Amino acid sequence: MKAEQEAKIEITPVYASYLIKFVIRICIFAAVLVMYLKHREWLGEFMVQPISFGITPIHILWAMFMLLMIRHLFPGRKVSMAILKQKEETYEEVSGYSELELLRFVRGMNIRAWVVMLVWLSFNAVFGGLYLLGVIGDSDLLMLTVFYFLCDYICIIVFCPFQTFIMKNKCCVNCRIYDWGHIMMFTPMLFIKNFFSWSLFFTSIVVTLRWEMVYAQHSERFWEGSNRRLQCAHCQDKTCQIKKKVNAALRLSSGERNH
Repeated sequence: MKAEQEAKIEITPVYASYLIKFVIRICIFAAVLVMYLKHREWLGEFMVQPISFGITPIHILWAMFMLLMIRHLFPGRKVSMAILKQKEETYEEVSGYSELELLRFVRGMNIRAWVVMLVWLSFNAVFGGLYLLGVIGDSDLLMLTVFYFLCDYICIIVFCPFQTFIMKNKCCVNCRIYDWGHIMMFTPMLFIKNFFSWSLFFTSIVVTLRWEMVYAQHSERFWEGSNRRLQCAHCQDKTCQIKKKVNAALRLSSGERNH
């Protein structure tokens, strides 16, 4: 009976919306992948085709990406606390929290965040080099971006290597770099010189800079030791349920190998 209770997944409103969006992202990835495999040249042509010549699937994809980032710049109430924690109205101060501990938290998270950025840029520099050498083209980088678009929700719902191996935070709600997802998603677009690609990449920079400015000015909003809303007892999202099971299975597997 206890095992059955532990295995049960609680579907909160936020979690349900994330699961629906995850399915939508899988469908988008599958559709672009089919086009990539069958008519790769179309993707590159669609990226530079003026909208006056007709709306293409890539125009729709661009609009969806832009709306997604605008929503993060101006978040409503029906989104995860992982995003809302940056807002003043969602901050619930923990009485008597230690400012020294907050400083240690900020310093530790900043170091780990820089490690993530270094790893990510090094990884994507390989694709950038291949693109500049002519080994891969615009359509390949677009496919990579759509793959990152899917991976963004894999990291939220199933497994996040950055959380597990580098950041070491408990969940997305407590994640220091949660809103880095867009700049990571659109990193491949930096190498393509057109409006479609650069508008996405530079808008993602705006989203990230806004996040970093709030973090620098109000870091107390990002730590569960100073913000009660980030503590597990007060969590309304519960988007970490599958990830907890995956990480527990990985720890168990690792322990068995060590023995």
